[in-house]
Amino acid sequence: MHALLLCRRRAVCERRRSMTTRSRRETITFRHPFRIKGIDRLLPAGGYEVITDEEMIEGLSFAVFRRVATMIMVPAEAPRSSMMEMISISSIDLSDAQRIDASAPRE
Repeated sequence: MHALLLCRRRAVCERRRSMTTRSRRETITFRHPFRIKGIDRLLPAGGYEVITDEEMIEGLSFAVFRRVATMIMVPAEAPRSSMMEMISISSIDLSDAQRIDASAPRE
């Protein structure tokens, strides 16, 4: 009931509450140190967990999800830290970084 009071229109609140969301996790491997727009440092080569949040588009006769967020887990900036940071990135910027990594000459 309190959530409805915070919304201006009841229909919008009802729709938001009934949306189905899911998260996908995958590990993406970079063979070379790389950069992604939005992260101000060079990231080392290796495997990175990428989390993609999606929500279902309602009203269709079949299930369709649209991406609403993409995050990557990267080592924290502190030197010799075992901590990880979850940073929101653009899926396009991630694809660009993967393409650049794949086209870089092997050493």
